Amino acid sequence: MLKLKYLFDNVDLAEMLLKNWEFDKGSMDMFKYYRISSNAIYPFQFQGKTQLLRFSPTSEKCRDQILAELDFISYLRSEQYGVLETVLSKKGGELVEAQTPWGAYFAAVFKRVPGVQISETDLSDRIVFSHGKALGKLHQLSSQYKPTTHKRWSYRDVLNWIHHSLLDFEDEELALKEMQLLQDYFDSVPITKSNFGLIHYDFEYDNVFYDEVSKACYAIDFDDAMYHWYVMDIVQALDSLRDCIPPEMFKQKSSCFMDGYRTEYEISDEMMSLIPACKRFANLYGYVRILKSIEQKWDNEPQWLESLRGKLTKSLNDESACFGTKI
Repeated sequence: MLKLKYLFDNVDLAEMLLKNWEFDKGSMDMFKYYRISSNAIYPFQFQGKTQLLRFSPTSEKCRDQILAELDFISYLRSEQYGVLETVLSKKGGELVEAQTPWGAYFAAVFKRVPGVQISETDLSDRIVFSHGKALGKLHQLSSQYKPTTHKRWSYRDVLNWIHHSLLDFEDEELALKEMQLLQDYFDSVPITKSNFGLIHYDFEYDNVFYDEVSKACYAIDFDDAMYHWYVMDIVQALDSLRDCIPPEMFKQKSSCFMDGYRTEYEISDEMMSLIPACKRFANLYGYVRILKSIEQKWDNEPQWLESLRGKLTKSLNDESACFGTKI
């Protein structure tokens, strides 16, 4: 998540960055449907088709990591996997680095994928099965992927980032203990070509679209991709499923998801035993990202920002509930 100071709507900035691409002049009224979290996303149209401008401050992102993300997306598309597609800028590049009156920004444009977010469907067994199948196929392709120039960071890099980030905050001894517990635990887990690779990390129901025409899923938002055990993706996907359905349906729907997954990729029961540790990893990573996001505070904040700060503070308490306990 970006720092709170970057969450404000900035149409002038979006328009300035968009001029690096072709667009329909009358489509910028779609900017009102913007959203900002880990990146700012502003929709627009070119030749009547919806595309998405994504941008973030260079201080918040790493150029090589973005290029590694785009390389992986390109590989997946070359394998006919359902994934978003980048749009080249007027100068022919996928990524633009621009100096603006608001600072330096990275920007990219993507074509909108077909279908609707899975969270907006009826979550029938057929769709949940398809979601699992799409994740299994992603891991199957990842197991064969060899990056060329740029490489995404790994879970160990994330833990190192967490460690250095926590040193800037007082009274975070418990979070530091949690980081060390996770590092020691994962150091004991074997890494093989079949159980570890580049994962999406955020294969949740708002980042996967289901297209009724093709009866297939399309994945977006690889911004959090990292090298991790594949089960980490399963944990995130099933937690997202749990949030979308009544509790009494979860067991049956999760089995349906895993049935779909195993049509494309096999995962052992031994690997599934990593689920508790992976949940702890997600909680700690989310905790530190929120901690950094809300670090700054200003006088006379607007109501929406005060409300968001309150929700994020509550999330800190929820995500830290198990810190320091035995894994």
